Amino acid sequence: MSRIQIEGLTRRFADVTAVDGVSLDVADGEFLVLLGPSGCGKSTLLRMVAGLTPPTGGRILLDDRDITAVAPRERDLAMVFQSYALYPHLTVARNIGFPLRARRRRDVDARVAEVASVLGLRELLGRRPRELSGGQRQRVALGRALVRDPGAFLLDEPLSNLDATLRTATRAELTGLHRRLGSTFLYVTHDQVEAMTMATRIAVLAEGRLEQVGTPQEVYDAPASTFVAGFIGSPAIGLLPARLHSVGGGLRAVGDGVDVPLGAGEESGGREVLVGVRPEHLRIAPDGAGSGAQWRGTVRLVENLGGEEVAHLDVGAGRIALRGPRPVGLDVGDHVTLTCDPGRVHLFSAAGGRRLVRTPDPDHAAMASV
Repeated sequence: MSRIQIEGLTRRFADVTAVDGVSLDVADGEFLVLLGPSGCGKSTLLRMVAGLTPPTGGRILLDDRDITAVAPRERDLAMVFQSYALYPHLTVARNIGFPLRARRRRDVDARVAEVASVLGLRELLGRRPRELSGGQRQRVALGRALVRDPGAFLLDEPLSNLDATLRTATRAELTGLHRRLGSTFLYVTHDQVEAMTMATRIAVLAEGRLEQVGTPQEVYDAPASTFVAGFIGSPAIGLLPARLHSVGGGLRAVGDGVDVPLGAGEESGGREVLVGVRPEHLRIAPDGAGSGAQWRGTVRLVENLGGEEVAHLDVGAGRIALRGPRPVGLDVGDHVTLTCDPGRVHLFSAAGGRRLVRTPDPDHAAMASV
């Protein structure tokens, strides 16, 4: 196991900054996922850690040793690529054992047999890559990394070439493998489901910058920005514009079709905010009225997902979704009031998109950015 420390890492390509001052501390044995959309810099960041792309600035430490300028083969890191990168003319056994033979190790056969047993590849050792399924090829690529017994594994979207069913199965295999090995995994993906189900922590990137780092529960339940809130969750969180008002000693967020009580507090100037609510936290208000937060809108679409339904509503100039067990009891064209526990409501600054939280002083309660 190894600890990876990334300090102010930056990479520029001409006038484009792909990675902008990212700092991360990946603990021994952690499964940290770099999550973000295409072009956010996550693969570039991983390649810099691997030594395949030199950084423009910052440094990388492996177990407190500066490896920023160290050659890739000397970093004690193993990388698994999206494309598998297997040698087509070699058998599974020789593909797995290739790194050891390159280092003239004498225990190649024993290590290959050990790794093949861990990955369920013992019956496939004599086959060539063209005779394997996508999932089996991915396990061979993992075996080639695992056979070296590296300090950490770097995985660049290793499941993106698999179909949905195989991706789910391989995801479970990877999670179990990490649990058995206790090794450090740094994993790149654009798939929020992979991140939420596999990671011990998630680092969300946008436009080369780090938006938030936290456990899957933290980034879902307390997103630090509208970007994180919108990127994680399906259907996406509903974000609607509103203004903060002080009403009768209480603070409310009020907009077109939106009225959310926020408890005791004061706010001057009617600050513009974005009110967010996740689809699973909404419910239909009894008799069209709710005592908590309220959204009033018109149903534009109802999707049948088998055991669940998702109703999409127009609320003012924006849209939100409600998700619940089928049937949710709504039809296209219905005018409806939805409600939710105010504690489930997320507030963000309309100007910068950062999460707003209550200040700790109860006598002067207001909203502040995280």
